[in-house]
Formats: sequence, structure tokens, C-alpha cells
Amino acid sequence: MHLKMELIKGGMPANYGGRLASVLNISMKEGNSKKYQVDGGIGIISSRLTIQGPIKKDTASFIISGRRTYADILAKPFVNDTSPAKGSGYYFYDLNAKINYRLSDKDRIFLSGYFGRDVFLFKNNDNGFSAGIKWGNATTSLRWNHLYNDKLFVNTSLIFSDYQFEFSAGQQDFEGKFFSGIRDWNVKIDYNWLPDIRHNIKFGLNYIYHTFTPTSASARSGEVNFDLGKVARLYAHDAALYITDDFDVTEKLRINAGLRATYFEQIGPFDRYVKNENGVITDTVHYGGAESNNPLVKLILNGGINQSVQVYRNLEPRLSMRYTLGKTSSVKASFTMNYQYIHLASFASVSLPTDIWVPSSSLVKPQKGIQYAVGYFRNFFDNVLETSVEVYYKTMKNQVEYKDGALPGDNVLDNPDNNMTFGDGKAYGIELFIKKAKGKFTGWIGYTLARTTRTFPTLNFGQEFEAKYDRRHDVSVIASYDITDRLNVSAIFVYSTGNKLTVPIARYVYEGDLVSEYGERNGYRMPAYHRADLSITYKGKQRKHFQGSWNLSIYNVYSRQNPFFIYFDAHGTLADGTLRVTAKQVSLFPILPSITYNFKF
Repeated sequence: MHLKMELIKGGMPANYGGRLASVLNISMKEGNSKKYQVDGGIGIISSRLTIQGPIKKDTASFIISGRRTYADILAKPFVNDTSPAKGSGYYFYDLNAKINYRLSDKDRIFLSGYFGRDVFLFKNNDNGFSAGIKWGNATTSLRWNHLYNDKLFVNTSLIFSDYQFEFSAGQQDFEGKFFSGIRDWNVKIDYNWLPDIRHNIKFGLNYIYHTFTPTSASARSGEVNFDLGKVARLYAHDAALYITDDFDVTEKLRINAGLRATYFEQIGPFDRYVKNENGVITDTVHYGGAESNNPLVKLILNGGINQSVQVYRNLEPRLSMRYTLGKTSSVKASFTMNYQYIHLASFASVSLPTDIWVPSSSLVKPQKGIQYAVGYFRNFFDNVLETSVEVYYKTMKNQVEYKDGALPGDNVLDNPDNNMTFGDGKAYGIELFIKKAKGKFTGWIGYTLARTTRTFPTLNFGQEFEAKYDRRHDVSVIASYDITDRLNVSAIFVYSTGNKLTVPIARYVYEGDLVSEYGERNGYRMPAYHRADLSITYKGKQRKHFQGSWNLSIYNVYSRQNPFFIYFDAHGTLADGTLRVTAKQVSLFPILPSITYNFKF
């Protein structure tokens, strides 16, 4: 594993922001600065390779790692003609690279990059329906670490990221494609100051220049291409200042207190389409700005002045504490206030992953979240067994949903937020965790019971409804047993409640067109996701410069047909009264056996 991951679920410190949810901090390990090292695996489902070593011994090093799956090819023989997985395929690939250089005892430079893509394809030859989903991110960062003295250091980072999403679907002669994405230019300056043994103070600033492509589209029917207008982009400045102190008040009490000040401004060029009560565009308000995707070019062309569309400023206080009750137990509590200026908007009547990101605007207010969390942690049997129970409650203001009946194509030649409506939400739950980290038998069990709801005046007759991604039950069980020093068996079981969806409850013909009447908002829950995996690993004899192992695994042991999305298939015609519309489920992988040879030298 060449990545280090840190998950912060509750009590997010002030150096993190921009989201109401938890934080997953991922960093790539540095390359070996003393010797060259190669490790990887060649398997039926996927292969991986990592190479690392010194560029200049004890001064500069590199690490490069890549993966590629081809489970879609292997899965085909295991899919029968009636399976929901028939016609579907999924694969991904990614590449990580990092170089670090020690300029002096007080200065180091790190250059890293990541590129990854996920691809899902589906085709039903019987009805001609096909769908393709491609998404991924590319990012590059340059970081300078400077040590002032043994109590103060700073990290200065320049970061570029480009997230892209593409969805295409077709049936018979019609084909449509939707594109969306976010491109960010980011500058971060993070100080870490340790004035004494009891304080760890962090402070800094962050600036991001956002370029949003909420929705662009193309469509054709046969040889006819439809004019859906030029690609519409939205631009915004996003900045923050923060300070946080991790403070040992006593030997038993630790407090983390912080404050984050945020600023968000949507800027031009931008056209606001003004609609009347019937949804007809009656006017257009133009906000000026330089037409360029490069922020440096925009600064030069426009003299640094892009017309302001909307500005938001907010303060975010954070407070968390940990109190040690004894050698084996402690209590943690936290209060977190967050503002989120970019929004994930989901189409309730579409189970396909066609969600898009949009910025706060004159219509879309920033989301505000306030979360309270309390947890009890205790270890047993000389720290062999770790257990915890945590409860949380979160309120969320200015949540975003699409209006009833909205479809992805409605965003074309219009402002996406014109098709949105706004309300509030809440989320609460309890998390139970038990882990055995020592001995031949290790593993953990995690269970979350949670509920996420929304209340919108214009949706569901103003009544509370469950969010699309409400997940009532979430279970993870991982077990590993060392039969010998060289032979290990392991098993995984996961279960999660299915997503919610708004589905038609009736259809009727009006003036020759088929019209769907939808039921309660998110009133249908998709089937649950669950599967079990088994594996056995045999390590070869350790040699001086080489280590190899064989892994035999079975993915989805009982071949659960987990739903990926649901689409509606129409048979017959309106003219002769034979039209029938049926819902069909598309799944990913059935049972998949695999064998992999892992090596390290």
C-alpha cells in the first residue's frame, strides 16, 4: 500500500473546509531514497506495478504506481442471458507518481500527480438501449516544505485538478451525451507552530479558482444533429483563512478549537436567464468577463476585473474534545459548523449517476451544516480488542434538489439553478465498531444505523422525505486468519441499504404524448447491495532480494445481482394500444474467481 489515508468523520478541524461531510485525507508515500524497489501483482482481474528508488541517494527519490482492471472481460463467461448483468462491463485504471528533492536541511520540494478513469458500459441488444459512463480526475501538485526552526514549519502548495464526467445513452436511432466537470487552480499555505509541548497550532490560507461545466450536451437522431448551444461554464473565487489549536489542557483533557473564515464569489462571464411564472425566459442579464479557461489569461485580458455575480462570507467555528477516563477508555465530543459553496444536484427520477456540481449563485445559497457528535471508546484484554460507539446529529440548511419532473436535458440552453428548488435537511445515526488487531485472527465489524431526510416547501407537498442517498443500514465485516506464517485466509462481507428513487406510479396519453405521473418523492428504494468475498494467500520463501506470493480469491461468492441502475423499456406503440413500459435492472459483476501473483524485489 503506497497511500496513507486518514478519515475524519466527526469534529473536522478548521484547516479543512468546503464540505459538510467527513474528510478523507490521502497522501502518497515518498519513494525509497536509498535503494531501488519494485513490487506489483499480475492477476486475472487486475494488475498493478510500483517502482521506486533514489534519483540521488539520500537527496532525491521517486515513486510511480499504476493499476488496470479488466474484470469486464473475465465476467462475460459467468453471465447468463437472463442475468441483470448481461451486457454490462466496468473497468478502471489509474497512475500515481511522486518526486521529492531535499534542497537543504530546511527545504524540500515535492512534485506529485494522479490520473484515473472509471468506465462503465452497457448494451441491450434486444431493445437497442445502450449507456456509457466515464468519470475520473487528473491532478498535479507542487509542494515546498520549509523548516524555520524546530517549532515552526510551513507547506506551500500549488495544485491543479480536473474532474470530468460523461454520460451517454441511446436507443434505436437516438443518441444523447451529457458532459460535466470542475477544473480547479489551488494555492495553499499551511503553517504548523509548536510553541510548547501542550500546543500544536495550525494556521494558513487557501485560494481556489473554480471553472464549472455543469452541463453540456449533444444529441442526434439518425443523421440529424441537434443544436444544443455552446458549452456553458461558470466561474468562481473560493478563499479561506483558518487557525486551530490542538491543546492539552490537562493530562486527561485535550481540546481542539478553531475558526475558519470563508469567502466565495461567482464571477462573469455569465448570462442569467430570467423566467416568468410559466417557466418562459423573458430576459437575459449579462455579466462581463474574459472568455478564457486559464485564470492567468483571464487576469491579463480583463485586468483582474471580472464582474461580480454574487458574494458570500461566513465564519465557521469548530470545537472538539477528548477526555481520558482511564488507561483503556475515553470520551470524545465535537461541534462543527461548515459552509459548502458547491452543490451536488441529483435527478430524483433518474437512477443513473447523472449528478452534477454547481456553484453557489444568486439563486443557490451556500449549504450550512451544524453537527454534534459524541463517542465512547474502550479497549479490552490488554488492548487486543478495540471498541467504540458514536452518535451524531446534523442539521443542513439550503439543500438543493431538482424540481419535480426535471430531467438532465432541461439544463441545456438554461441556467441549471433555474430548474432547482431549495429546502433543509437533517441526518442522524449511531455507529458501532469492534476491532481485533493482534493475534493470528484479526478483523473488524462496523455497523451504522442512520437516516437522512429533506424538507422542501415545493416538493412532496411540503412533507419530509428521505434523501436519495439515505442509507439506513451499513454493515462491514472483515476477518483474517494466519494458518501458518506463510498461509492466510480472509473473508469480507458488506451490506448497505439501497438508494431512494422517484418512480412513475401511472402513465396516461395526453394529446398523443405519453405522460408519466410520479409518486412520492424518493418513495421507492432500490434493492440492497450486499456481497461476500473470500481469498487465500500463500507466501513463498523469503529470499535475499525477492518475495513472492500467490492469491486465490472469489469475488461475490453467492453471485448477488446488485443493482447499478434501473431504466425503463417501452414495447409496442401508442397508436394500436400495445404500449407497455417495464422497469429493468442493470447489475455489474456476478461471481468472479481470480488468481494473482504478487512480487516484491
